[in-house]
Amino acid sequence: MNSPASATHGVAYVEKLSPTITWWFVGLFLSSMTAAMVYPVWHIGAIVVPAVVFALAAFWLVSMGAKILVTDTHFYAGRAHIERSYITEVEPLDSDAAFQARGPQLDARAFLMIRPWVKQAVRVHINDPADPTPYWVVSTKRPAALARALSS
Repeated sequence: MNSPASATHGVAYVEKLSPTITWWFVGLFLSSMTAAMVYPVWHIGAIVVPAVVFALAAFWLVSMGAKILVTDTHFYAGRAHIERSYITEVEPLDSDAAFQARGPQLDARAFLMIRPWVKQAVRVHINDPADPTPYWVVSTKRPAALARALSS
């Protein structure tokens, strides 16, 4: 199986989708609120519990990150990958079109690699006889650049 680490030659596009600073502040705020809940019961727990909750939130936020990689032969979106020969069309989607693609216009068979902090996306149409997936919707900060890389 090909992995992004072994596909470093012929790289046409790379993008890392990491949570924004706002998401980290939300995690910090929610973990600090646990201090207010725990303090009346366990004073030392008002320090321990928020630290543990923030560590878990940080682990979750880091695990939510994803990498998009386009090589000469493959397209990687997070853990999923497909040969570029199966890609028939690529549509860059602005925030409004991406909202529609992720919701009202979504085909239940579509593959989604979306992140809530990224508003734009691309729709990658797939024609693979062995796979019923009609298209992928992939979050990206640069939909036009990703579409160009996949279309070249």
